[in-house]
Amino acid sequence: MRSFLQSALLALCVAVSAPAMASKVVSRSFHSDALGRDWSYTIYLPTGYRADAARIPVLYLLHGNNGDANDWLTQGHLQSAADTLIERKEMPPVAIVMPQGGTDWYVDRKERMETAFFEDLMPEIEARYAVANQRSGRMIGGVSMGGFGALRYALTQPELFCGALLLSPAIYANEPPYASAARRVGVFGDRQFDPRVWHALNYPAQWDRYMSRPYRLPMFIAAGDDDLAIQADASLLYTHLRLAGNPAALRIIDGAHTWDVWSALLPAALKYTLGCVKQPLRDQER
Repeated sequence: MRSFLQSALLALCVAVSAPAMASKVVSRSFHSDALGRDWSYTIYLPTGYRADAARIPVLYLLHGNNGDANDWLTQGHLQSAADTLIERKEMPPVAIVMPQGGTDWYVDRKERMETAFFEDLMPEIEARYAVANQRSGRMIGGVSMGGFGALRYALTQPELFCGALLLSPAIYANEPPYASAARRVGVFGDRQFDPRVWHALNYPAQWDRYMSRPYRLPMFIAAGDDDLAIQADASLLYTHLRLAGNPAALRIIDGAHTWDVWSALLPAALKYTLGCVKQPLRDQER
């Protein structure tokens, strides 16, 4: 009897001491017309999020080749990083959306993944959650393959995002190294890698159009120093942006193409990227 009472008292104490509302992670799927199938995503919702409250900023994060949306959480420790930054008031409360990207490189090749992102995923998120549906509160980011996609989206649709983060982005300005997954996933070419497809979809082909438009996205760019080809191209992108007067930050730290590097970089990346948010957000029709 005493043991039961002690257990009950302990449970009551834990319940009383626990925060009334904590951040949470939700996984959902919805039908994507562009993909012709159900598509899943995971979303981080900060402490205090309410569906009937004012809209909060939203960050879309794209995972790496053959990775998983939940890598951001299980290996990148995103939830604890975001919780800490928000608690310290180093960034505003933000919803973070992590879609499943397979090995599509976020372009319309194997599937209409790029179309699905803009025409299906963003409307789904903005209708279901109280998140920003305007440029001043919307950001894009990615790691490796996801960095390729995030940079492409930032340059081709700059009117939709106010900032970007690129962790070890696979954005080789010339051609991918022979060891790169880009050469064997069946995206950049039908039967074998086609350099023409790669160059048509990669960021240098989007550069002039981006620079001719009035929008500029501050970009956080980072990589590990042992990730030789990627850190070189990340540094090159940073240099081009700064010379063009585009705000950017560069971080090169010890390490290779691994989540040890990306989890270490994530807090600084989040803090920098959320710096573009203009508060308060105007609450548009839902």
